[in-house]
Amino acid sequence: MKRSEQLKSLSHEHHHALFIAKRLRDEGSQAGEAFVEFWRGEGEAHFRIEEVVLLPGSGLEGPGSDPDVARMLDEHLDIRRRVRRVLDGDASEDEFGGLGVALTSHVRFEERELFPRIEALLDQAGLDDLASRIAKAESSDAMP
Repeated sequence: MKRSEQLKSLSHEHHHALFIAKRLRDEGSQAGEAFVEFWRGEGEAHFRIEEVVLLPGSGLEGPGSDPDVARMLDEHLDIRRRVRRVLDGDASEDEFGGLGVALTSHVRFEERELFPRIEALLDQAGLDDLASRIAKAESSDAMP
């Protein structure tokens, strides 16, 4: 799927997430160390950027009015809970695979449904502003 230039950095991170999710599904806990590196290196920050920068600048309504926004936030919470179990060393072999399935489904939803809606809602100036805010957040140690 063709992605606007303004959202390509987030889509690129989604490709990394899909790679690590496949490893979780195929290798289970053997991919745990790679997943933790991914999560701490970009996954956690990616979620924050989507919640704190992308959604407020997206033109979408809030989770009470927009089921896609509610789904995104619900899935972020679910994945964060699963990640916490991995980080705490409490995840079973099945939970590693389940995290991979959840992460894959989430990324596909954002890429196929949520991002195209944002691209359709915003004009060029809105997309450019959003891209600028995303780039600033990605290069900053302190999130807005």
